[in-house]
Amino acid sequence: MFQSVRGTKDILPPEILFWQKIEETGRKIIENYGYKELRTPIIEEEKLFIRSLGDTTEVVNKQMFLVKRLGCGEKEDQDEGSLVLRPEGTAAVARAYIENNLDKKYDFVKFYYFGAMFRAERPQKGRLRQFHHLGVEAIGSDSPYLDVELISLAKRLLEAFGVDDFQINLNSLGCQNDKNKFILFIKDALKGKIDNFCPDCQRRYQSNVLRILDCKNKTCRQILKDIVFSEGFLCPQCKQHFQQVEEGLKILGIPYNLVPFLVRGLDYYTRTVFEITHQGLGTQDALGAGGRYDDLLKQLGGPSKPAAGFALGIERVLLAIKEEEISKDSKLVYIIGLDAQAKKEALKMLRDLRESGLCADMDYQDKSLRAALRKANSLNARFVIILGEAELKNKKVKLKDMRNSTEIELGFSELAGEIKKRIC
Repeated sequence: MFQSVRGTKDILPPEILFWQKIEETGRKIIENYGYKELRTPIIEEEKLFIRSLGDTTEVVNKQMFLVKRLGCGEKEDQDEGSLVLRPEGTAAVARAYIENNLDKKYDFVKFYYFGAMFRAERPQKGRLRQFHHLGVEAIGSDSPYLDVELISLAKRLLEAFGVDDFQINLNSLGCQNDKNKFILFIKDALKGKIDNFCPDCQRRYQSNVLRILDCKNKTCRQILKDIVFSEGFLCPQCKQHFQQVEEGLKILGIPYNLVPFLVRGLDYYTRTVFEITHQGLGTQDALGAGGRYDDLLKQLGGPSKPAAGFALGIERVLLAIKEEEISKDSKLVYIIGLDAQAKKEALKMLRDLRESGLCADMDYQDKSLRAALRKANSLNARFVIILGEAELKNKKVKLKDMRNSTEIELGFSELAGEIKKRIC
């Protein structure tokens, strides 16, 4: 018997209701903020992520899935280099922006995407090898109020999905020069303590010391708590930028926590970084994260354009939503034909309801009435129509509303209009 690959999962029809709510609600809200959907391939060049994420990050060193090409002999393929399944969406959006010369068409663009991402991680609660992101990216503005908009949008999305009790953590890394000063500060602060850190962090001290601040090991995090951080490494421009971000959040009444060791796990971030966490998720407590990446497009060979964005993990969001808080409000109309002639009429009625834009289905298994009603319940049908000899004779049916167990009698031609009124 074949099974799904470890770290992946099938999304079955009952759970799809939850995914559909997130996708439909998400699209509506994001588009109200002026973002347009962009779809990029799931396969990209490995070099794209080495350049953007950093060759010392764990995503690049340990977690990317290499796509092996079998039987490719063409020179173009050989020159292409290694291909990988995308581990995140921002670099792919940046690549698409550069490749399609969007800077020559627009001075400012706002994109969003839904899609699968892939990382070769140890599977656990909230961490899969194939997972899904809802992400937004805005390219062409360094305004601190754009950062405020992104945080505000992430908050609004989570609230619309039914997530509560989440926390917004905020920090500024400053520009690249500021980051370099911060790196020296961290190295100096940890110099005599590094032997007490986990083996991974001991290696990070030499290769990429900022990754230590992102470690989830309890011992490492306890040591970090004793370090006194300050905004002293920020240049005047970056300090003013961050102050305006904070001011904007306060104007909108958005609560946040200042977390001076928040750096995020990817090298492209500069200035504002934020992470949204939820205690109910355990160790892997991040629902989503984002920030500025003002130097990324230039690093990838594109124009010098400031940019910012964030992504929410769909699987993490679903873990944080209480099941009863997710609307299961079905719009299904289920038709039960009691005999051969009734089934013929049911077939026409089914066609008419569907053509009017309604979600409709019928009993195809010749079940008894009781069994067919059980089936309607299992499908979470909103309405049930029963067709028998009397209904065919009178050209009228009883429309049963399964939400409140009420019934009304209607003529065949009245069905679609009445159902639409009740659904609305």
